[in-house]
Amino acid sequence: MIQYFFEEIEPIIIGDETSIWLENLIISEDKSLGKIQYIFCDDEYLLKINKDYLQHDYFTDIITFDYVKGKKISGDIFVSLQRISDNAAEFCTDKDIELKRVLAHGLLHLCGYKDKTDAEQHLMTEKENFYLDKIL
Repeated sequence: MIQYFFEEIEPIIIGDETSIWLENLIISEDKSLGKIQYIFCDDEYLLKINKDYLQHDYFTDIITFDYVKGKKISGDIFVSLQRISDNAAEFCTDKDIELKRVLAHGLLHLCGYKDKTDAEQHLMTEKENFYLDKIL
């Protein structure tokens, strides 16, 4: 089950098409869907989580908490909609595309992909692009 929550921001509409696309991403990665919670928030809310849980003092667009058991994908994925808007402007892309990229990014982390090294970042971006092509 994929659920969407909103903390200290106005809710946005996440269509069924997006949820189905995310479920298909999980299946394509040979995983099964457990419980995924996307929590949309603002920069300050996510900064507090970043400081409290990861001891990082900087803004980010996403933080993923992994509750995966075997092939069953579960987790809490916090997303700053402010950061999505800023990133879309910085990278000259549509906000909806940037949002979908970040939604996929969180799931890819839960599927086992990392992004610490250049090689990992390259593979993560390839995977994001691959899945974005399936919904755009």
